[in-house]
Amino acid sequence: MSPNSSVIGRHSGSKRAAGLVVLFLLVAIAGLLYVKWWPYYFKMIKAATDHSIGSSILTGGEAKAPAPSWDAAWDYAVAYFKSVWQAAVLGILLGTLVQVLLPSKWLLRVLGRMSLKSTAIGGLAAIPGMMCTCCAAPIAVGLRKKNVSVGASLAFWIGNPTLNPATLIFMTFVLSWKFTLIRLVFGLLLTFGVSYFANRFSGETQLPEAIADKLEQPAAKPEPLAVRWLKSVWSMFLHVVPAYLVVVLLLGAVRAWLFPSFGDGSFGGIAAIVLFALAGTLFVIPTAAEIPIIQSFLSIGVGAGAAAALLVTLPAVSLPSLLMVSRSFPRKVIGLLVGSVVAAGILSGIAGAFIL
Repeated sequence: MSPNSSVIGRHSGSKRAAGLVVLFLLVAIAGLLYVKWWPYYFKMIKAATDHSIGSSILTGGEAKAPAPSWDAAWDYAVAYFKSVWQAAVLGILLGTLVQVLLPSKWLLRVLGRMSLKSTAIGGLAAIPGMMCTCCAAPIAVGLRKKNVSVGASLAFWIGNPTLNPATLIFMTFVLSWKFTLIRLVFGLLLTFGVSYFANRFSGETQLPEAIADKLEQPAAKPEPLAVRWLKSVWSMFLHVVPAYLVVVLLLGAVRAWLFPSFGDGSFGGIAAIVLFALAGTLFVIPTAAEIPIIQSFLSIGVGAGAAAALLVTLPAVSLPSLLMVSRSFPRKVIGLLVGSVVAAGILSGIAGAFIL
């Protein structure tokens, strides 16, 4: 092959890679506009005028959660999936397109290093996504399959629910700016601090440039893009969806055990804060559903500290989302994340008990 042919080949490859990146961005922007940005504009108006964004999904508009039963499981699962199905489909779509459209070499240079810069970029990229932890999980899985660093992938995953700007605006209108401040502080600590620290628990090393270059080399007979995408979709469904469905049903059934409510105002001490921090870490909710849940608990006399413990723990992670990413992150990282979310919930609850 002549030098000119090599240059032409590289130029053609660069143009194709740029075209695939543009295609990914167009799909992401169109999907987020339809599923998130446009609906949230109207929800923001409702929050500002009514100081509410709806009833608590935890209790279904009742005074307390129903006793454990199949009906309780089914009712919660129906309400939950009715709220999240569009975002869940978009998350799976983007998580699979990450693997087939975005160039490995570029991703590794931007997000592949175990550095604060890569972690920061991952966290900042999460802000326009505004997805719940389960809907962002498939994208985090896709990033990890492209060898993006633990810190950057984790920051993107955690940043989506905890730094969601729409949720912060709703929270200010419905609850108060004090709740928003607590959420923002602990959301930043989890997204950028814990995610960066998680790199040390990953057992990974920096990918040398030579490996990055090799990862970008095409196979002798590369499969068509559509075939690779369909394989990625099948793998995602096989490893993500079954556990997701089963655990949502389980959590919906036992929500009354996870979140006991008492109306005499006594449920607000340190024991309640710890209990709600643990329960919030396990439970699964749609985007911004923590706001009416907290509002509902406060209205029946649950202490501010116990309610504030849910500020971080409810959106940050859940048992289904942890299962979804369990194959993509080392166990030590998952353990660090769970422990950090519980600790953040306890600390936010203590802070809430004093300042709310």
